[in-house]
Amino acid sequence: MDAHEGQGKGFFGRICIVDLTEGRVEFEDLEESFYRKYLSGVGLGAKVLWDRIKPSADPLGPENILGFTTGLLTDTGSVFTGRFIVVGKSPLSRGWGDSNCGGYFSPFLKRCGVDAVFFSGRSEKPVYLYMDGKHAELRDAGDLWGKDAIETEEELRGRHGKSSQVACIGPAGERLSYIAGISTDRGRMAARSGLGAVMGSKKLKAVVAAGKTRVGVADREKIRALSEEFRSKLKRFDSLKPLVGDTFLSLCGKTLGRPLFLRGPAFIWRLMLSKFGTPSFTPMSAESGDSPMKNWAGNVAEDFPARMYGKIGANAVLGYEVKKYGCYSCPLRCGGIVKMSEGPYPIQEMHKPEYETICSFGAMLLNNDLASIFKLNDMVNRAGMDSISFGGVLAFAIECFENGVIGPRDTGGLELKWGDSAAILQLASMIIAREGIGDVLADGVKQAAERIGNAAERFAVHCGGVEAPMHDPKFDPGFGTSHYCEPTPGRHTITSDQYLDVQYLENTFRRAKPMRLLTTRRQKHRYDGRGEALAVGSCYKMLVDAAGVCLFGTQLGAEIPICQWINAATGWDLSNDEYLEIGERIEQLRHAFNVRDGLNPIRDFRPHPRISGDQPHRSGPLKNITLDMDTLARSFYSAMSWDASTGKTDLQRLRRLGLDDVIAVLYPDTCPESE
Repeated sequence: MDAHEGQGKGFFGRICIVDLTEGRVEFEDLEESFYRKYLSGVGLGAKVLWDRIKPSADPLGPENILGFTTGLLTDTGSVFTGRFIVVGKSPLSRGWGDSNCGGYFSPFLKRCGVDAVFFSGRSEKPVYLYMDGKHAELRDAGDLWGKDAIETEEELRGRHGKSSQVACIGPAGERLSYIAGISTDRGRMAARSGLGAVMGSKKLKAVVAAGKTRVGVADREKIRALSEEFRSKLKRFDSLKPLVGDTFLSLCGKTLGRPLFLRGPAFIWRLMLSKFGTPSFTPMSAESGDSPMKNWAGNVAEDFPARMYGKIGANAVLGYEVKKYGCYSCPLRCGGIVKMSEGPYPIQEMHKPEYETICSFGAMLLNNDLASIFKLNDMVNRAGMDSISFGGVLAFAIECFENGVIGPRDTGGLELKWGDSAAILQLASMIIAREGIGDVLADGVKQAAERIGNAAERFAVHCGGVEAPMHDPKFDPGFGTSHYCEPTPGRHTITSDQYLDVQYLENTFRRAKPMRLLTTRRQKHRYDGRGEALAVGSCYKMLVDAAGVCLFGTQLGAEIPICQWINAATGWDLSNDEYLEIGERIEQLRHAFNVRDGLNPIRDFRPHPRISGDQPHRSGPLKNITLDMDTLARSFYSAMSWDASTGKTDLQRLRRLGLDDVIAVLYPDTCPESE
């Protein structure tokens, strides 16, 4: 095929449709009106999946559709805009699933002259898709099946050139582990929602993108000027970076919310990320109570104090960094490549573990052995697995063993104890290989608890089947809506009080209300009336994901010009509030996808009681706090016009958003009978 020339509007107006059952690759053109309604990225994915996945489809069946979507701003000259979104029905929640990833795959896929590629059906044998803008074809992947994700990427880039980019699964996806993700750029992971298992179920090993066609835009000079202005704002306060270290971060954590919560100076987040990356959150989150510990039953005062978390903190990780890493179009470069030459688990090169991974393999397991955390990070990257879910599974297994729910007979003689890094690594190998007890654990804690029985659900901490992320809503109640009410439950990258603090959305959208400069502990733990601000945050994140923007770019104190960039790219003249409405349309469509399938988050995604603090901590920063999840959820549902009993969005709200196809499904009696 010839590369589609596009319309000079930041999108090509073309998607690739692959029928794996028939081995057929086709292309479809989309009108500009489609993009004005849904943009690209997650919006494009939500609309295509709504139209083409039948209700009650098996997530691991051929009727599920897996999509790789690029952002509308990707490769336009804007910055922080290299993300891609994988979409599909999740085997974990059995509802809407999506996962966000950076690296360099997104621009190279878009340069193939398409805005997205979607896979339906199931191949009889392992295959991969190769695209370069002139060719798009399925090729045999039999020799790749069984290779780990990094080996697969190296092999395919060797075949197709260093300018090609690869998104692939490892052995976990092949073995249909529900907690499998999709890997790119040697360990960047579209991890959440279990979409690696969907890819494995289709016998699709990889997607190789080697395009060279740059998308056209309406006003490239305007985009360049906006980007340069934004970059210049990011350089403010750089002279303070030397002050940011473990001691400073720990002090920040100790003071958060006690007795007053000060609205966060966003530039400090930028300095933290620029110097340490997300490992900078390790000491701060531990001291503030943001980090869950000991399978959500422990706390920093009693179980994982500074003498323990300090060994896996920001400075400790930075000591092994050999070079900085940044995703495509990123001026921050919060990533890093690390090397651990000595010790029991030498690693020559890998991506620095993120905060979520460090907490998941550290505080959650009471493990302060950094070498084992590095090793676990490398293992899950190569296997192609979600480190958040993986840590939750390990913690669940240890607590089950501690309480006699499982024993040595179940584990093949392996003794599981908190902080025992050798046993943790051995169990991790069993999970990856689906050997012994590992076969039970490889599909996540909800499935494992059901198979184990013996009241194992007491220790299975999840939100609607998805293991909870490493942020405790008892510290930040806003995370309660992300964990509980979002179409993708157990998600930490949608909306929260912390995000609203540093995004300053009131300067961009009329619907966003100003946040307080100072918040008392009592105000922080009032749950009624919070829904509207958090709903704005959710709709804004959908705009961010439709544009292909990195969440961190929205939190750095420089008010990222997403709406202005889109207008410059497309030639449109939409207001900021019109773009926020597009974000809401996407959020409502994702939610309707679940409702159509019989799911209602307020009923089906309720988090494990430990997350809300049914048994409050006796000490530490979260002492005596129990989150009122019901009030919080009702407030969010009210703001989104969702009926608490049915989950349905209010009819008038759907009409205002122009979601007639949703109305036809949820309110069939209001539609004229077809002739």
